[in-house]
Amino acid sequence: MVDDCNDPLALAADLFCEEEMDLDSIEDSVEKILTAVGEDTTREGLVRTPHRVAKSYQELLEGYRMDPRALINDAVFDIAYDEMVIVRDIEFSSLCEHHMLPFMGRVHVAYIPSDKVIGLSKIPRIVDLFSRRLQVQERMTKQIADYIDVVLKPQGVAVVAEGLHMCMMLRGVKKHEARMTTSAMLGVFRDDLSTRMEFLDSISRGAKELHI
Repeated sequence: MVDDCNDPLALAADLFCEEEMDLDSIEDSVEKILTAVGEDTTREGLVRTPHRVAKSYQELLEGYRMDPRALINDAVFDIAYDEMVIVRDIEFSSLCEHHMLPFMGRVHVAYIPSDKVIGLSKIPRIVDLFSRRLQVQERMTKQIADYIDVVLKPQGVAVVAEGLHMCMMLRGVKKHEARMTTSAMLGVFRDDLSTRMEFLDSISRGAKELHI
């Protein structure tokens, strides 16, 4: 466990695993589930299903095996720039930790540099780092903001996530049009209303509808 709150690894240390995923155990478990629900695991359509499910979990949950330190690599640059940087409409997909059903949507990220910026491609990778796990949207949103804040030490960070949740669409209340919006505001985005509104106005202009 890493205790240094200024270390990017500390923000994901509890969920960082260097060992390979145990695909054989996942396959065995899926086969048991199929049998438990009354299926015949020897029929043609299901013979390879446990293997396919295990491989899909390997991809959907790859965030556990993304090293939070190696992720940024050498992509932080010293640049004299202090205007707002916005990356919007970053697609994400995750698995709800309560029912292990998918939720998906878009993340909008902004920061105002102090003296460092990060390579553009790294911001979607940071989203993947925290979304490709068993998650809840509220925590994921905060983790993305905290990570960028630690890495860049900017004047402020803002993250807004919009998600459609299968656990609400396919079971329980079965509300197909309901979507969830979460936000995390740090530094000047929390303290200064005009800065916060500039960001929110920017992402609302030309906002796209979420569709499955």
